[in-house]
Amino acid sequence: MVVAAVRASEVKAEGFLRGACAALAAAAALLVGLSTQTETVLLVSKKATVKDVQALWVLAMAAAAAAGYHLLQLLKCVYLGRRAGVNRCRRSSRALAWICLLLDKACAYTTFATTVAAAQACVIALEGAHALQWTKLCNIYTRFCEQIAGSLVLGMLAAVGTAVLSAVSARNAFRLAARAS
Repeated sequence: MVVAAVRASEVKAEGFLRGACAALAAAAALLVGLSTQTETVLLVSKKATVKDVQALWVLAMAAAAAAGYHLLQLLKCVYLGRRAGVNRCRRSSRALAWICLLLDKACAYTTFATTVAAAQACVIALEGAHALQWTKLCNIYTRFCEQIAGSLVLGMLAAVGTAVLSAVSARNAFRLAARAS
């Protein structure tokens, strides 16, 4: 009875964390994907969008995929939370735990890597690259750069949350492996 209560609370905590990661990743994807700003410079109207910087477009797609993945895993947590007292086949739950661990690791690495790559591209937009004769863009598109900075913060928080979830998945996988032996 106590083990089932502990397991149910673990599933609820994991579900809460997955929901938070899904919300953060979705917010990052929406913020970076929908950010635009139009400015007129020397009688020429230019529009800054996410497609102007390839790393931002990749960040939007990766964050959206991470949000979808966390939403699917959240549904798994809800299902397992409802069935916490029911015995399941150990072999299939062990395989599921290892698959979840691998997917969580891949999601954590992808989210972190795309966020850092987008941040690197944004540093060039913020500071410019004088050797390549690239001018600063954030002094022209200030609102756009602020929205992208906000999405980078949300993306990094989602990456940290996903790393914590991969540690939880590793704990579950190794705990099930230890029980089997």
